[in-house]
Parts: sequence; C-alpha cells; structure tokens
Amino acid sequence: MRPRPDPSTVRIDGPWVHRDVHANGIRLHVTETGEGPLVLLLHGFCEFWWTWRHQLTAIADAGFRAVAVDLRGYGDSDKPPRGYDAWTLAGDVGGLVKALGEPNAHLVGHAWGGMLAWTVAAMHPRLVRSVSSVSAAHPLALRREIRRTALHRKPTNQARALGHVFRAQLPIAPERWLTRDDAATVETLMRRWSGPEWTVQPGFDDVAERFRSAMLVRGAAHSALEYYRWAVRAQLRGEGRRFSEAMQREITVPVLQLSGAADPCILPGTVRASAGWAHGRVTTRLLDGIGHFPHQEAPAATTRALTELLTSTP
Repeated sequence: MRPRPDPSTVRIDGPWVHRDVHANGIRLHVTETGEGPLVLLLHGFCEFWWTWRHQLTAIADAGFRAVAVDLRGYGDSDKPPRGYDAWTLAGDVGGLVKALGEPNAHLVGHAWGGMLAWTVAAMHPRLVRSVSSVSAAHPLALRREIRRTALHRKPTNQARALGHVFRAQLPIAPERWLTRDDAATVETLMRRWSGPEWTVQPGFDDVAERFRSAMLVRGAAHSALEYYRWAVRAQLRGEGRRFSEAMQREITVPVLQLSGAADPCILPGTVRASAGWAHGRVTTRLLDGIGHFPHQEAPAATTRALTELLTSTP
C-alpha cells in the first residue's frame, strides 16, 4: 500500500488560487476564481473541491466569484474528531460565507453537499441567494421516500439505493473498506454509480486516481463516514426530531434540481419529491444516460443549467 499522501496534494494547480479560510472554529481549504456575486460549491461523499473543476472557471467567466471548498474532514481542510452533524456543517458553510466577506451566496451542492445546501437555506436563510441541488434531495424528502418505498423492489427502493449509508454505521470496518488496496473502493463506487459512458472515456482512470488519493489522506475516510453515521443515528435520538422541525422552514429562494436519470443513489422520484419543500421558483432537470455525477459526466449541460439559474436570479 502506498504511503499516506500529504493533505497539500489536493492543492492542484489551475486557473484558480488556493486559500485557507477560518470559519466556525476550523480551517477550511478553498479554491477561488472570478469576481462578482459569490457562488459556493459543496462536494459530496468521496470527493473534494476538484470535483467542480469544470464549473469553477465557467461560473467565473459568467461573472461570478466561484469558490469550491473542501468540506470539514476532507482534502486539506481540518479534520476534527467531532462536528459532523447537520447544525455544525451548516454553520461551517454560513461561517465561510461571512469569512469570505460576502453577505450571502448562491449554494451549489452535489450529493451530501446538495443536502447541505438545502440545510443551510433552511437554517440560515439570509445567507442564501439560491440553491442548486445536484444529485441530491431535501433531507426530509429523502427520509420520506426511504420510508414510502421501503417495501419496493429495485429500482424504486430508495433505502436499497443508499445501502452504503447503512453500511457506514459499523465501527472501523467501513474505514478499512474505503481505504483498502489504495482506496480502490472509491473507484469502484464511481464506476458503479456513473452512467454508461463516462467511465470508458480516456482520462477516467486519472480522474479516479485523484479521488482515490484524496481519500487516503489521513483522517479523510473516517470523517467522510461520520457524515453518514450522524445522519442515521440522529433519527434514533432527540436531535433527529429537532433537525426535522428546523428543516420545515419554507425555502423561498430559487431552486435548481439537477440529476441524472440513471442515478442509482438518489432516485428520480426522490428528486421530484424535494420540490414540495421549495416555495419559490423551482426547476427540475433529469439528464438522460447520466448517473450520480452530472457535473463530471456531463459538465457542459450541468454548467449551462447552473449559469442559467445564477444569471436569472436577481
């Protein structure tokens, strides 16, 4: 097995700058380019800021300040032993907006980052100008669909589609599962969750290697799994009920829901159900033949949908 990579290896060169920003009591690594209204890009499970490499420059070219962050526990951001609950993570994002010197931001999130965008919009509404949820769902819509489809067979059983979330509840073993054989599991999940075309394209192996290396950074695998552990275990405790109450707040900012029609993790019905918690302008788009990673599998279509929302939001 290769040596553990230094966290600084995620600071990949490009037409952007790398910065450390202190927010909500921790240090967050961000990558930034462009000037204008702030667009904050939040990655998902097994990723880091580089997942937004296609959108960073395109959003900047459209007249925005694009900032992609390594969320708590990922990449070159701090990896504290605690703080992977929804309140603290939402506080990280809200604190980052303020630390970047902006009154509010457009939030763009993939998978867990998309759920976090919904959460911040509910908990810190004054800090959010719009929500773009990529391959993600409103947390309460996701919970409802898991219960509603519990007796369904595949491919409409949302609980089975999130089997990796429940697998993460075990101690120690999931960390070994994610990091064994130089984090080969990360590449396996990318191939399993993607549409049929992306993984056979030249360059996919190099992309997968980037994400495998980032998962081998010390502490990253444990932190990534702690997100899922809190999400499930909170349902059995009082904080889960308090979270549900907090998430009942109406989301009135413009919302874009963008997902792959072939996404095996967040099912199309769950995406559509999320619209019930949005009470402003809502746009839902499903991309044919695309899996769980639209921003990487179909970067042009994803960027076009995002910039259309951003430029049309006053």
